[in-house]
Amino acid sequence: MACSPDNTQTSTQMTSSASTAEAQSNPTATSIPRMPDGKPDMNGIWQVLSNANNNLEPAPPKSAFAMVPGDFVPVPAPEVVAMGAIGAVPASQGVITTNDGYIPYKEEALAQRDENRENWLARDPEIKCFMPGVPRATYLPHPFQVFQSDSAFFIAYSFAGAVRNVYLEDPGEAPIDSWMGQSHGYWEGDTFVVEVSGLIDQTWYDRAGNYRSWESTVTERYTMVNENVIQYEATIEDPQLYTEPWTISMPLYRRLEENFELPQFKCVEFVEELLFGRFRKGEPIEDMTMPF
Repeated sequence: MACSPDNTQTSTQMTSSASTAEAQSNPTATSIPRMPDGKPDMNGIWQVLSNANNNLEPAPPKSAFAMVPGDFVPVPAPEVVAMGAIGAVPASQGVITTNDGYIPYKEEALAQRDENRENWLARDPEIKCFMPGVPRATYLPHPFQVFQSDSAFFIAYSFAGAVRNVYLEDPGEAPIDSWMGQSHGYWEGDTFVVEVSGLIDQTWYDRAGNYRSWESTVTERYTMVNENVIQYEATIEDPQLYTEPWTISMPLYRRLEENFELPQFKCVEFVEELLFGRFRKGEPIEDMTMPF
């Protein structure tokens, strides 16, 4: 049944009144910025302040990500030993809120994770400046910017120039798997929920070898705590690798520096020697193996 302009206006007023009533009944809700339509205003530049990118699970500090057997204990690999303390890995508190803080791997998948960890230098896609995927893009040690309106939600990441256009209407099945996947967002009260699918299986979750398959899906939840903090949650499902879904949670902090702009870390040019230096050196093409 068609609605007259008067009916539409009345409906809008009712929605606005409901949002106002909800805000008044929830002290936290009244302390956050809001868009003209009453939804939380998440525009701004945000960054995680944790070691989640090192390891999503709890872990003690160690000498390096790349280790080799030593005379008595493992030691840093020759490729990183000169980095000293800069190459050392601080402890990770862990950000997983389910399964006692650990990823519920199937037995064979856990063995693959351990193999990834032992071959970190050769396998971590972050080293090669590949786009990080979701949710890793959120907690890399680089900021990202949210552009939000009543008709659009877009996220630009500093690392590798990665971006996400979050569809506000369900676009259906992703036409092809990609590094950042396909995102569909909607509101549940004051929480912005994003369902991510179509993720390529070449991204990792951290520098500890935790990985995904092509069957993985991610459900993100962004909830504003106050004007400068968003509580972020992501639930990962992947029946090929895990026995059950698992969830991570961490705060996102607004960057408050005056005149701060999203820095561009387009790192492809920084890894050209790593990826393609052998071509410059004239190594016969038939003897080469590509590093990805």
